Amino acid sequence: MKTRITELFGIKYPIMLAGMSWVSIPEMVAAVSNAGGLGILATGPLGVKETRESIRRIRELTDKPFGANSTLLFPGAKENAKVLLEEEVPVINFSLGKGDWIVKAAHKYGGKVVATVVNERHGLAAQKQGADGLVATGYEAAAHGGDATSLVLVPSIVDAVDIPVIAAGGFADGRGLAAALALGAEGISMGTRLMATRESGLHENYKKLSLEKGVTDTIYGNYFDGLGCRSLKTPAAVKAYKKGFLGMPDFLASLVNSRDIAKMLDLPYFKLFIGVLLSGVKNSVMMAYLANAFKAISLATEKGDIKRGVLTVGQATGLLHDIPEIPELFERMVQEACEAQKRIAGAVE
Repeated sequence: MKTRITELFGIKYPIMLAGMSWVSIPEMVAAVSNAGGLGILATGPLGVKETRESIRRIRELTDKPFGANSTLLFPGAKENAKVLLEEEVPVINFSLGKGDWIVKAAHKYGGKVVATVVNERHGLAAQKQGADGLVATGYEAAAHGGDATSLVLVPSIVDAVDIPVIAAGGFADGRGLAAALALGAEGISMGTRLMATRESGLHENYKKLSLEKGVTDTIYGNYFDGLGCRSLKTPAAVKAYKKGFLGMPDFLASLVNSRDIAKMLDLPYFKLFIGVLLSGVKNSVMMAYLANAFKAISLATEKGDIKRGVLTVGQATGLLHDIPEIPELFERMVQEACEAQKRIAGAVE
């Protein structure tokens, strides 16, 4: 397959791995890239040392193009982004923040930068900042999708910008790939589908559970991590998504969990705590939500804890019926996309 995205990244298939914390680990990133897609390392739960080690591990496992993400709102994200630039990662995917400085530095060594956006305004802003492409994330997506569904979001952004667009949210097979291309996208980003593969870093408990759920078996709300977030609907998730007293998070739990985060990211806790307080009340509340959400997500992804863990997944979980190896999945998707294209051609003759 050949699109502006395959040419931009130098990959075989216009398929990108979503950078999922504790799931998009080096082994999975390399597997996606070796299969012809673009693997994206999730740096959210990594300290700078682990980020550097992970990048070097990926390079040991593949000589294909790969990338890494930086969610700029998260603690330690800017420090991790600097590591990505120092290591000259081929593709950097940033979100929830201004990434012009990343674009400028990456372009110096020939790197490419894509911004994750959820509306036209953010897409135009990222294009102005010099981004080489966009990931347009629809309402169906896991975690932080936009307010509009992919069916209308993708073409609206495609019409608004000149740079290539990658569609995210609701894509899990070749039919979805063909649909994304028909909407004007140059490729797709998948998280939910790829987390249910043999190479995925996701705990087996949740791989199996994701196959049992339908398209309506997710939960969406603002009171889990402080942003509009979608997760697998389980008793633990329903509890975690409930509005707290006066709409506030559990601050006592967040104090404990934030210590774990500081340790995980190798950040001085006092510096992290003071930095959050100085960022203002609104941001402090969001960071408290995030601290608690990080804990719940790590329990799901790493420990497979069904009772306490919360797994962010998209509505595409209802389209999953097996746990294949990634090369098998990609080959099947391409075949499905070609078959869909033939059906469309026959219908419009």
